[in-house]
Amino acid sequence: MKLGIVGLPNVGKSTLFNAITKAGAESANYPFCTIEPNVGIVAVPDERLDMLAKMYNPKKNTPTVIEFVDIAGLVKGASKGEGLGNKFLSHIREVDAIVHVVICFEDGNIIHVDGSIDPKRDVETINLELIFADLEMLDRRIDRTRKMMKSGDKKFQLELEVSEAIKAHLESGKPARSMVFDHEQQLIVDQIFLITLKPMIYAANVSENDLSSLDDNKFLAELKEIAASEDSEVMVICAKVEEEIALLADDEKADFLEAMGLEESGLDKLVKASYKILGLISFLTAGSDEVRAWTIIRGTKAPQAAGKIHSDFERGFIRAEIVAYDDLMKCGTYALAREKGLVSSEGKEYVMKDGDITLFRFNV
Repeated sequence: MKLGIVGLPNVGKSTLFNAITKAGAESANYPFCTIEPNVGIVAVPDERLDMLAKMYNPKKNTPTVIEFVDIAGLVKGASKGEGLGNKFLSHIREVDAIVHVVICFEDGNIIHVDGSIDPKRDVETINLELIFADLEMLDRRIDRTRKMMKSGDKKFQLELEVSEAIKAHLESGKPARSMVFDHEQQLIVDQIFLITLKPMIYAANVSENDLSSLDDNKFLAELKEIAASEDSEVMVICAKVEEEIALLADDEKADFLEAMGLEESGLDKLVKASYKILGLISFLTAGSDEVRAWTIIRGTKAPQAAGKIHSDFERGFIRAEIVAYDDLMKCGTYALAREKGLVSSEGKEYVMKDGDITLFRFNV
């Protein structure tokens, strides 16, 4: 999973990236601090793996990972090459989902590129630049499709209709992700690779003082309305606090979060939001050699999940022996879970569930 962290210059984007990834990207109080994208690989926190490691005492404990990309700040005119626009757009096309950091507090010491704090304007600035980039690509595709229609193949007629419908939607100022497509249309849409189709998570960067009184933050309320209108997610973070958390030892973080009145870190929030918006779950494998988490799309069947481990597992799939994580924890051992009938043998049509602890049987 690859998440692109974007935002206008100087909204706390690189500060958040550094806190989450500990990658040491430059962070400063001036526009265009980030030019080339910084990349950080982060292990997905999963207490289930830690519990399984205590049970199996494996040689390896392997979490799933997320790749974060801190992409250069965007300004008006980026789609026409203004600022670092061309680089921004090329990098953002490569991510699975977008994390848009929006500053939601006023501070005289922070230099905003537009001179004031206004989440609605900031969101529109970035969304419109992404829309303009998509429109440019769509125009080329529509011209090409019209030429292909001369062949008489009816599939090009549907492709033209879908492309023109998306174009009209974009021209109304709305991202493509807010559209609804039927199955046949979706097959076409999946081949267009529009930036505004990518799932969006808005990260509302609030002040440390705001954390105890979020209901009073007018900027946050405004951002939530915008996100609801396009079926996007909102998560609240304080980049400054996340920076402090990143400096703590693991055994100090829980106490710090409790003292701040926080239930989880920004990384935990971001992982949950990204899994939700991308429709992802994790299944687990466990043994004396390794306990490991594997990320799959919700709705994946057992053979395809096996293929995540190795293509031979999918090709020679026989069955999957599965016990739910909660059931295993209650029993204390795999043997007792089997004795109680909690380990099931599932075939090719079984749809994997989050937290399934799985042993795949295969033959090639």
